[in-house]
Amino acid sequence: MRKELVKKAVAAALRVRRYARAPYSGFMVGAAVVTKGGRIFTGVNVENSSFGATVCAERVALFSAITAGRDDVVAVVVAAALDGHAVSPCGICRQTLADLNPEMQVILVNAETGEIEKETTVAALLPDRFSFDIPNP
Repeated sequence: MRKELVKKAVAAALRVRRYARAPYSGFMVGAAVVTKGGRIFTGVNVENSSFGATVCAERVALFSAITAGRDDVVAVVVAAALDGHAVSPCGICRQTLADLNPEMQVILVNAETGEIEKETTVAALLPDRFSFDIPNP
C-alpha cells in the first residue's frame, strides 16, 4: 500500500478514535479499513452495559465498508494504546477480518504517539483460522 494512503488511513483512525463510546473501560479505539481502490472507512468501539453487545472498532469499520458495497478490503489500521503500546485486534475481530481477506495488511498504531508500531497480516495474527474451506485439525 502506498505510503500516502497509509498516512491517510492512520490519520483517519486516530481522528475518529475520539468518538469511541467506552464509558465502562475507558479503552478508546479507532480503526480504518482501506479498499483496493484506496477508499477509507472508519469505525470506533461502542461499549454496551450488556458487555457481550459491545462492538469493536475494527468490525465497525469493516461493516461500514461492506454496507457501502465494498468487500475488497486490503488493510486495517487499529489506533489504540494500552500501557503505552499499540494493541492488536481481539480474536473476534481477527476471525471477522480473516473471513473477508486473510492476507489483509494490519497496521497497529500507538494512539498516544501516533506512530506505527507494527505491520503484519491477519493470517500471521490468526494462522489456524476457522474456515469452511480449510480443514481444521
